[in-house]
Amino acid sequence: MVQIPNPPPPEPSAARSVPTSADVARLAGVSRATVSYVLNNTGAVRISEATRRRVREAARELGYVPHAAARSLRAGHSRMVLMPAPSFPAGPLYSRFVGELQAALGRLDYTVVQYGTVGAHGDEAARAWAELRPVAVLAPGSDLGPQGVRVLKRSGARAVLTLGPEAVEGAHALLTDQEGVGRSATRHLYDRGRRSIGVVVPAEGGLDVFSAPRLAGARHAVAGTDATVTELPLAYDEGDAARLAARWRPLGLDAVFAYNDEYAMLLMRALKDEGLHIPGDAAVIGADDLMLGRLLRPRLSTVHLELPAGRDLAALVDRAVHDPGAAPERHKVLGATVVHRESS
Repeated sequence: MVQIPNPPPPEPSAARSVPTSADVARLAGVSRATVSYVLNNTGAVRISEATRRRVREAARELGYVPHAAARSLRAGHSRMVLMPAPSFPAGPLYSRFVGELQAALGRLDYTVVQYGTVGAHGDEAARAWAELRPVAVLAPGSDLGPQGVRVLKRSGARAVLTLGPEAVEGAHALLTDQEGVGRSATRHLYDRGRRSIGVVVPAEGGLDVFSAPRLAGARHAVAGTDATVTELPLAYDEGDAARLAARWRPLGLDAVFAYNDEYAMLLMRALKDEGLHIPGDAAVIGADDLMLGRLLRPRLSTVHLELPAGRDLAALVDRAVHDPGAAPERHKVLGATVVHRESS
């Protein structure tokens, strides 16, 4: 007869209960209220730096972290700022902006959560965001409408901000002048003597919210002049770029605003492979002022975009959270400055 051994007793750590604020208070030699004030970064109560350090060290030693839900109940709202993933491909410029904003909000004691809503758009996406009960939402592009703003506010969001070319009723708006980007780039090419100008319009989904106004800005830049603007659909693909480069001479173009630096670098390589000289046969300008554009030969001309500083936007979020009844603010946040280099 084979005897089945009894299972080993659980490790002491497995049976140990979850540490509480009372445990932290005992170890630090302070009251539970002091633990709460320190770990919740409450500034209204004066606590010495030595006591704060002792409480934090005790919390680290015990592995204690505050309970977010309980903290939200005490405060009447959460400290979560929800940043839905954009419906457009996020490039280096946007990623850097998001990183700076997260750091600035963290210094104000907010928790930033990036949320991917696959397949959901508009009001449907807003309902999914509302389920998380964020105190603030920063929605990129055109993913949010007035009804979605109302859904979020009814669920407890004190601040709703949109980042895009148009304001949304009920939300604070960070307005990006995409037309100005296309206008600046095209005017630069015109001033350099170019008269047959192509404008790249990415074939990738989600980018039309940027590419359409940039194309419109390019057309406005040369309206009433002897220059023409030709729309150039282009996928972010080497084969598609090669096909466009092969058509360059029949199209009769002498310059291109390539939507941004990434598409500009893609097309520049294809044009050079086709035997075209840059900028002699084709002047090229992008947008975003990426480091890689400075490493190309010839160096890439570009439009430098000035996004809001993370600390300024974090201050707007904090201001809106503390005064949810205030009238929505409108801020133009996208400065466009041409940086001339050898490619144009």
